[in-house]
Amino acid sequence: MSRLSISITPDDHIRGNPAAACSLVEFGDYECPSCGQIEPVLQKLQKHFGDRLSFVFRNFPLSETHAWAEAAAETAEFAASQGKFWEMHDLLFEYQSILSGDTLLELATRVGESSAALSTALQGGLYQERVRLDLEAGIRSGVNGTPTLFIDDRRYDGSFDSDSLTDAIDRALAEVKDADEL
Repeated sequence: MSRLSISITPDDHIRGNPAAACSLVEFGDYECPSCGQIEPVLQKLQKHFGDRLSFVFRNFPLSETHAWAEAAAETAEFAASQGKFWEMHDLLFEYQSILSGDTLLELATRVGESSAALSTALQGGLYQERVRLDLEAGIRSGVNGTPTLFIDDRRYDGSFDSDSLTDAIDRALAEVKDADEL
């Protein structure tokens, strides 16, 4: 079983309670259809588990397959620099079927940021290093496709349906509870 090689840090994009009893890490690609399909399931899990689950997204753009994956990841990081990562994250998945340079610039405007500033950032590669670090962390953790999930640092290789993921997270939470009782 693969393990998450780089632990969650405050530099990660964390949705929910950073001190939650259980963490769910996704290595994802904004242009990957499977990542888009799992997105509503992940949001449902976050609502269901509330403060007991933190969700972390790490960029893993499959640039050889998805022409806009790298630029979309950099756009998310651009938004993160303005405190709007999750807003952009959600929009990128909402518009994943029509990603293009124009779409990315429009999404920057939708989150209240300058499309010119995004264009400059993309052309200058301002956020390539951040994306590269996530990608390398994924490779070190054995990620070879998207989406890849880790529950409490252990790779999850089960089904991506809501019930299967809920069961896996419930088991992880039970393990934490049992450990706390020792």
